[in-house]
Amino acid sequence: MSTQTVRPVAPDDEGTDPPAGRGQGASPPAGPPRRRRRLRIEIQTKLLVMLLGIALVTALVVGWIGYRSGSAALERAAEQQVTQVRESRAREVASYFTGLQRSVVLNSRTAERAMEAFEAGWRELEDADVSDAQRAQVTSAYTDVLLPQLAENTGQDFTVESFLPTSDAAWYLQAQYLDPALDYDKALAVDDAGDGSAWSTAHARFHDTLREIVTQNDFEDLLLIDPDGDVVYSAYKGVDLGTNVLSGPYAGGALEDTFREAVTSNGEDYVGLADFEPYQPLADEPTQFAMSPIQDDGRTVGVLAIQASTDRLNEVLTSGGRWREAGFGETGETYLVGPDGLMRSTSRLLVEDPEQYLDRVVGAGTPRDVAETIVRLGNPILRQSVQSTAIEEALDGETGIVRTTGYRGKDVIVAYSPVDVPGLNWVVAAAVDPSEVFAPVNDFQRQLVLAIAGMLLLAAIASLALAQVFVRPIRNLVTGVRAVSGGDLDAQVRVRTNDEVGDLSEAFNEMSRSLRTKQELLDAEQREKDRILHSLMPPDVAEEVKGGEETIAHDYQDVSVVFADLVGFEEFTSDMDSRRSLDHLNELVRSFDEAAERTGVEKVRSLRNGFLASCGLVVPRVDHTRRVVEFAQELQAAVAAFNARHDADLALRAGVNVGTVTSGIVGRASVMYDLWGDAVDLAYRMHAQEPEPGIYVTDRVYDTVRGQFELVEAGTVREPDGEHPVWRLEDRA
Repeated sequence: MSTQTVRPVAPDDEGTDPPAGRGQGASPPAGPPRRRRRLRIEIQTKLLVMLLGIALVTALVVGWIGYRSGSAALERAAEQQVTQVRESRAREVASYFTGLQRSVVLNSRTAERAMEAFEAGWRELEDADVSDAQRAQVTSAYTDVLLPQLAENTGQDFTVESFLPTSDAAWYLQAQYLDPALDYDKALAVDDAGDGSAWSTAHARFHDTLREIVTQNDFEDLLLIDPDGDVVYSAYKGVDLGTNVLSGPYAGGALEDTFREAVTSNGEDYVGLADFEPYQPLADEPTQFAMSPIQDDGRTVGVLAIQASTDRLNEVLTSGGRWREAGFGETGETYLVGPDGLMRSTSRLLVEDPEQYLDRVVGAGTPRDVAETIVRLGNPILRQSVQSTAIEEALDGETGIVRTTGYRGKDVIVAYSPVDVPGLNWVVAAAVDPSEVFAPVNDFQRQLVLAIAGMLLLAAIASLALAQVFVRPIRNLVTGVRAVSGGDLDAQVRVRTNDEVGDLSEAFNEMSRSLRTKQELLDAEQREKDRILHSLMPPDVAEEVKGGEETIAHDYQDVSVVFADLVGFEEFTSDMDSRRSLDHLNELVRSFDEAAERTGVEKVRSLRNGFLASCGLVVPRVDHTRRVVEFAQELQAAVAAFNARHDADLALRAGVNVGTVTSGIVGRASVMYDLWGDAVDLAYRMHAQEPEPGIYVTDRVYDTVRGQFELVEAGTVREPDGEHPVWRLEDRA
């Protein structure tokens, strides 16, 4: 109980005039000094303000914690939804390409006979007679239709000579089957040109089946290519019919590379999947090929090439344009990006609002001519750049979710991952505007603010009622404290307030005078108890005993213990009275305690003829084993000094061990701190079985200190798990 002594109050402290002698013209004050009038604030008012403050702080803290945790939970849920959409679309894309590959392999097996027939017809047309009119008709299709489309889509001018067929067979087939307006659907419907050639006969026989494959699977085209690279069949009869993918006008790039891999794969289940590339026969539209070898008895007779449909791929990514129904909300979308950072699928904004798409991507850095071409063609594949750290990380094989700037120049949350499609280094990204993601968080924030306002209103009403209730007991307590006070304390507390707390302070001053002496006696008694308790056991154990613990036991690993006794003490004190015998014993014990303090060893207990100590138990030490051995040597030295002083012939017998021990309190009415365990038992048995005085150590101690002390073998000691060697420490010279 802390108190303060009241000091005399100077007149200055109370706001009166200074006494005579402290200033010129000073005169003694007339009458009693006037007390400075203090503003009285009722404790009820203070309590009301305190309760309202606590309520306000509590509401704000709880609201802040609720806002943080609730916002974090809602954000995680939103991010999880975006991640789930990404994973769903990644699986569907992988499933789409798996189905495409299966379809290509299956159709390559059914196209074996068709390949043989078309190749045979192709060979017959190598020296076909093509009239000038036919050549002019074909040239006109290139000049009037293909080249203007190419120029419009690419912004470049081309010469017709770089695209015209290079073989008579190609001239002939394009003259017979190429529609002058390059109407591919019209060309697809033709079964037989009626020219009587073997190629037309094969076409009349197999075209219907191949056409069915194209229409059912929504393929852009189906090509049959012989091993030399000649396109001997095209379902849509485009300008690539009859060209050579290795040396013709459209050679090079992914088409040629994929064909070479397919024709040399020697596996009927092989499917080569090419990335999107601009394809000039389709006016430079992005085109993707999937190829599989056509084999006859293990021999590759050709290659089936499928032009995959971008519409089918976009349908997978956009859920058929039903973004909201598929969980994308108002702004979410998924798209594919290739290793060049360009899109491999369409954009939601391009589909829903092309004009806004144009403004957004141009503002984000896309060149206007590129953006206008995308809007005009309705296709961003290989045109729209998507550069961000998320795409770069996904291309490196990483998966995650980040907040970044999207290709539209807006802040978006993007969940990204690689696409698991062999041969394609693509990534899938699911993006959504943060405003949509955090809309539930904003709603939650508004509701939380309203809830806090309501809580504060209720707290104000409750605080007003509680303040009135709390003041009454305090006033009664002032009267009660004055009634029970009956003593006097030298130190007093200063009364600083002029309210109920001040009255309570006055009552406390009266009561403290009667409690001072009692408190001092109690403190002195407690200090003596603590001193005795700390002398019997380690501080942490003493604190547990003071705390009321009845069962106290602690296990310790890797602790060194020493058990020592005096040899010859009984004979030395046999003819002495008990007081003198005890004096000699205390002299030895004091020297033992001093040795323990010097070496950092913790004493456990001292008996008339025994001494138990440990090291590494209370204070962890890396060299506890060395310290215990040095402590045992110190005991020997103390016994030798005692012998010299008293002409005695005492000796020390000690056992040292290291291992697992347990310390704790034994007994209830009369407690005793003790140490036990296998390590203690072995140390005791080892010292007890040795007839000769000295310091004996176990093999575990020997392994630790054998380079620091001179040790000699001294027999064995029996343990439940067998006999263990014992070493004896050589006496110091």
